[in-house]
Amino acid sequence: MNRVNLMPDGQLTPEGQRGIQNPLACLGHQTIVTDGCSLRSYFRMLARYAVLTQLGDFYLSLLEQYGHCPQSGCLWQDFKYLELAKTVEMVGHPGTPRLEIYNSFQGVGADGNSDIRSLALEFLLDMPMRLGRLKHVIFGDKVDTFDFDTGYSLFEFIDSIAWELSFHGTPAQCKI
Repeated sequence: MNRVNLMPDGQLTPEGQRGIQNPLACLGHQTIVTDGCSLRSYFRMLARYAVLTQLGDFYLSLLEQYGHCPQSGCLWQDFKYLELAKTVEMVGHPGTPRLEIYNSFQGVGADGNSDIRSLALEFLLDMPMRLGRLKHVIFGDKVDTFDFDTGYSLFEFIDSIAWELSFHGTPAQCKI
């Protein structure tokens, strides 16, 4: 499978090559988040490759929010890093079983994973970012889950984070 690396400055580089000119041609490539990447790297990528903001309705407003954030020091003390994770869950037994596949973007700290929706972007931008493993849950049994190595396409990476961040937007008066 072809791979594309996200660099801390937001540049996308295919394996063994220099930066790419057409990121749309890499949307199906597996994404590698290199050392030193943070959520800010994600926004730098969107700013560098403006065509990517056309992939969804939330991207331009997210970039606008990013533009109003401080240039550094955007950390949340309860998290060690932010993680994009994938879940495959078998549900509906007894009854009609079905398979749900979804991604989540959460903070990871000493107490485990936490939702980031209540936190403003200015608390998250400089948090290190990682790609997590796939969790397989069978019929709601969260005790006996299986974890697997997995990959994330560039599109999946971009869109999953944008989707999660689209729920942000707490008015300034309500911020923690």
